[in-house]
Amino acid sequence: MRILLTGGDSGGHIYPLISVAEQLKIISDQKRIPMEIIYLGCPGNFEFVLVSNGVRISKLISAKRRRYSDIRNIFTLPRLLLGIIQAFWKVFWIMPDVLFSKGGTGSVPVVLACKFYRIPIIIHESDSIAGFSNLFSSKYADRIAIGFEKTAESFADHYEKEQDKGDVLAKIALVGNPIRNFLLKEGDINRQVAKKIFEFNPEKPLILVLGGSQGAMRINDFFVNIGKELVSGGLQILLQTGINNFDEIKSEWKLTADTLPDDLKFAFRIAAYFNDDIKDAYAAADLIVSRAGSGSIFEVAAAGKPAILLPLSKEIAGEHQIKNAYEYADKGAAIVIEDENLKPHLFIDQINRLFQNPELLKLMSLAAKNFSKPQAAQTIAEEIIRLGNL
Repeated sequence: MRILLTGGDSGGHIYPLISVAEQLKIISDQKRIPMEIIYLGCPGNFEFVLVSNGVRISKLISAKRRRYSDIRNIFTLPRLLLGIIQAFWKVFWIMPDVLFSKGGTGSVPVVLACKFYRIPIIIHESDSIAGFSNLFSSKYADRIAIGFEKTAESFADHYEKEQDKGDVLAKIALVGNPIRNFLLKEGDINRQVAKKIFEFNPEKPLILVLGGSQGAMRINDFFVNIGKELVSGGLQILLQTGINNFDEIKSEWKLTADTLPDDLKFAFRIAAYFNDDIKDAYAAADLIVSRAGSGSIFEVAAAGKPAILLPLSKEIAGEHQIKNAYEYADKGAAIVIEDENLKPHLFIDQINRLFQNPELLKLMSLAAKNFSKPQAAQTIAEEIIRLGNL
């Protein structure tokens, strides 16, 4: 089988593709199905990640549509047209048995080309509100996998005619969001041992702070500002800054750390980025503070950890992180603090309330596990193979 993957240039698109690719290889080995997996699109900074996971790459011209006013949007349409021409040419020579699209930058030209060549198409939408690329592609898709229950509504609302609404709903299956496979493997270490890996006190509560694959300066600055109060109150912080922000945040925190007694200086630690050690970081955490990208939410859920979600504002990212956060919080697994409400005293009050109520933390952990869908990648991989064999 020859399987084609496409999807945008962010971790939220690429990591699920890799998770599905890993499951495809497992099925290939088990059922002795010769298989080639190719990525066609705009991999951005994730080219090495795809290649290292055995995925061959073919690139398209990027035509990213920005939500905000930017002069670069002038070039979006011409670049999109060039991308479509490229996709038709490259898909002709690849001629896959099936396409799996995660949406986002570069996916629309590939979907159009595959539809023209009558190649079966399955798309996956991670967020609770379907993105533009997947809404457009839904008309051409044979199957649509979704991460959140409410995502189905956004697909149906995209169409005016009842017949079209019914047609798109008939294609949809709720499967969850594929997450990195190593996070699901057995052999977890306990919380105290995991804390020692990062040189924390195993007896004190630890908050893991994640700003997404690129980090988040708003969150970084906020925690540097309140870090002294948190560690003075007996808490420990592990902050993932993002590679580009690491040196700046490290320097800022050092100014505060120099004013702390020796036993508190290292209760606040900074990491640029987590690779496979993210599993240890999840294991060490008593509470996770995170952006509300779907990938982050489903990884936190798989770890079974209580969370405070800080979704990106509507002005920056549209409503999808806000909707993700509230749908997840409705299950009892998280608390949501929107950007305009992210004030030091309000946040610290929430933190104190949670750690003073161990039973609530346990209930949030249970709700997280119940929300988790660890079989998502396998379910999608099996459907890809089924479609490719029709």
